[in-house]
Amino acid sequence: MSNLNKILNKKKESCKSIWFMRQAGRYLPEFRKIRSKNKDFIKLCLNSELSSEITLQPIKRFNLDSAIIFSDILMVPYALGQNIDFNKDKGPTLSKFNFKIFLDNNEDNFSKKLYPVYKAIEITRNKLDQKKSLISFVGAPWTLLVYMLDLKDKKKKLDQNRFHEEHMNLNKIIDHLLKYLKLHIKNQIEAGADVVQIFDSWAGLLPENMINDLCYVPNLKLVEFCRNEKISNICFPKGINKNYENFNNLVKPDGINIDPNIDPIWAKKKLKNVVIQGGLDPNVLLKSEEEIMKGATKYINSFRDFPYVFNLGHGLLPETDPDKVEMLIKFYRNSK
Repeated sequence: MSNLNKILNKKKESCKSIWFMRQAGRYLPEFRKIRSKNKDFIKLCLNSELSSEITLQPIKRFNLDSAIIFSDILMVPYALGQNIDFNKDKGPTLSKFNFKIFLDNNEDNFSKKLYPVYKAIEITRNKLDQKKSLISFVGAPWTLLVYMLDLKDKKKKLDQNRFHEEHMNLNKIIDHLLKYLKLHIKNQIEAGADVVQIFDSWAGLLPENMINDLCYVPNLKLVEFCRNEKISNICFPKGINKNYENFNNLVKPDGINIDPNIDPIWAKKKLKNVVIQGGLDPNVLLKSEEEIMKGATKYINSFRDFPYVFNLGHGLLPETDPDKVEMLIKFYRNSK
């Protein structure tokens, strides 16, 4: 059993575990080399051999406990009929949502379209040390809806007009999404994944009166599904501030990733019966080694004698120096 699963399953504070969101990505020269020859991001995610190779790049380079499959949360809307364009400056853009096409999907077609993702997991699991976890992931329904329905304005705030236009259909869309997210999780488990992370990256956009229905409840349904499938799960409801406590009390995930706005001492006190993961601002890795060690020490000391997985409060940034990542890993490994 991997250190990550030992911590998530047994809440063991004596274990050490470290991995990073976006550890396979643009900050690595070996990734950039592959990406330069593969301009279409969706096609790259659907290239099983390359996806597996990219997944394993940080494992070959660093002393990490877990690999996370190279894919994207938007592979689900892609498989459900939306075209996706990844722009280097603007991020992902999805074609206009068509409710009829969305509802007309079936499970066989969905699984066939994403078969290369599952094949990449199978290839990776066969190459990965059995003592290391292979993490799969999904986007939570609300976060997928933000992209699918274009609910975010240019300032990265909730577009109130678009939100109210689509409000009547939200619950129906979420129910349909949950069906396919569960299928996606199940397929990833069967391919060899042993941990699932649920990213609710835009949970912080939600108005207070909508957070229960659109964040807590859908995440709860996915966590319950993971529990029934006997797979460890980690939730990341980014940006919900003190609502982390309510989220944890209701959803009861195995692990919860905190973002940089969450005080680790507060988290340790308020988040009960859960493994805490992450928190360190990825921008810290753009600073001096002294500042990186200072930032890491804050989390190491805060979660001493507490079940904790060292990670960040968001993904590694493209401009991150791999040598700084190496230094941080060694610093964590040598900490007491």
